[in-house]
Amino acid sequence: MTSTVLIPVLGDQLTLDLASLRDADPATARVLMMEVVEETEYVAHHRKKIAFLFSAMRHHASALESAGWTVDYVTLDDPDNSGSFTGEIKRAVARHSPDSIRVTEPGEWRVLQAMKGWEKQLGVPVEICPDDRFLCSHDAFAKWAEGRKQLRMEYFYRDMRRKTGLLMDGDDPVGGQWNFDADNRMPATGDLFMPSPRQSTPDETTRAVLDLVDRNFPDRFGDLEPFWFAVTQKDAKAARTHFIKTALPGFGDYQDAMLAGERFLYHSVLALYLNAGLLDPLETCRAVEAAYHDGHAPLNAVEGFIRQIIGWREYVRGIYWLKMPDYAQENFLSADRDLPEFYWTADTKMACVRDAVEQTREQAYAHHIQRLMVTGNFALLSGVEPRQIHEWYLAVYADAYEWVELPNTLGMSQFADGGLLGSKPYAASGNYINKMSDYCSGCHYDVKDKTGENACPFNPLYWDFLLRNKEVLGKNARLAQPYRTWERMKPDTQAAYRTAARRTLDRLDRGTL
Repeated sequence: MTSTVLIPVLGDQLTLDLASLRDADPATARVLMMEVVEETEYVAHHRKKIAFLFSAMRHHASALESAGWTVDYVTLDDPDNSGSFTGEIKRAVARHSPDSIRVTEPGEWRVLQAMKGWEKQLGVPVEICPDDRFLCSHDAFAKWAEGRKQLRMEYFYRDMRRKTGLLMDGDDPVGGQWNFDADNRMPATGDLFMPSPRQSTPDETTRAVLDLVDRNFPDRFGDLEPFWFAVTQKDAKAARTHFIKTALPGFGDYQDAMLAGERFLYHSVLALYLNAGLLDPLETCRAVEAAYHDGHAPLNAVEGFIRQIIGWREYVRGIYWLKMPDYAQENFLSADRDLPEFYWTADTKMACVRDAVEQTREQAYAHHIQRLMVTGNFALLSGVEPRQIHEWYLAVYADAYEWVELPNTLGMSQFADGGLLGSKPYAASGNYINKMSDYCSGCHYDVKDKTGENACPFNPLYWDFLLRNKEVLGKNARLAQPYRTWERMKPDTQAAYRTAARRTLDRLDRGTL
């Protein structure tokens, strides 16, 4: 008697080379794909993010069928849809009577816990395969982390360079150094040539999904149109080729720059394709590396891009699985302020925050410096509860999954883990934003005003942040200089900063900032 296997494929597992599909027989396997409301509501995901994933899932189902697989696809508006992964697995077991279930591990801890309960609930053997699309396994990362008090990405990254051979000259890094980040901090000016990411035209399948999302989530945050994301592997690869050709050469120099109204600058906007499975990370890094060896892109740009993929991306995933579930509750600085309403409405006089939120609403995208040094920096300085800002980032960005977003937010952005990821908080006054952007020139507030009625809110909040957290941050070696600067200030200057901070937080509480 032929045995059958049920293979659930999740929305961020959109590759034909998935561990759970490997070695399975398409003739006896049934692939299950599910659009479930539970996954759209555990945080209030951006409408464009939902549309991207559902459309990419439907296109991937077609690709699986073309490759010989039989796919059981449950749409969101199926009247019998139970609304949850577990409910749909149960219904699929009733339909297909499989002898076993074989699934690739998910990217989120809560989904893995549900998977671990399927065998007992359903009475069917369940095999959870490791997700080998990543370059560092959970065991390998745990071994690297063992005995280290601080888990610095730089040392992990060097090991990953050695493992992959990317930008290596024998045992040494190409160019004689591992990291060219110091070369990647140039501010941009409006007269630069600005490439744009490749835009895909929605087909009939995507149009049907856009209509579905519009009907079911009419009041949800985020614009649906224009919708230009790639939803197939072919188009995602074309987007990668376009980035390498048009934007990679300038990516290094300007990766930290921000310009009002410029949504993408030289960024790749490939993370959503990598994280959904439409692009392979190592293949992508090798394509970028080839651009350096071909003389098309400089070393600082290529190294900076590769570091984000095999360094930071793999590293934060390792942290996530090493430290969950307790990591999600970290709040080292005891921050307890509610997330300001303008993170959803963009109704603020702060030009930098307004622009970042407007862009996020329009595109389900903002680049890493906007996230870290604008919206993240403001949340840190004002004392927003880390869980709330974490859930906002998870909801509003098309590339956000908890494994990548949570460590970035709680660890790097909000210092809620007390320094496990970063050696100091990424706190900055308005001067940083003024240096790296043109936001300040058109802002209601004056970035050069430190304490006056019209002072940039980042200026007094920076010192307020240091003062209210002095007990836990005062011994941090990398903050010694700012604390010494505060101590050298005249008493009336210190008093002016305190007054300005109270005024700023009062405006924040009243919704008038």
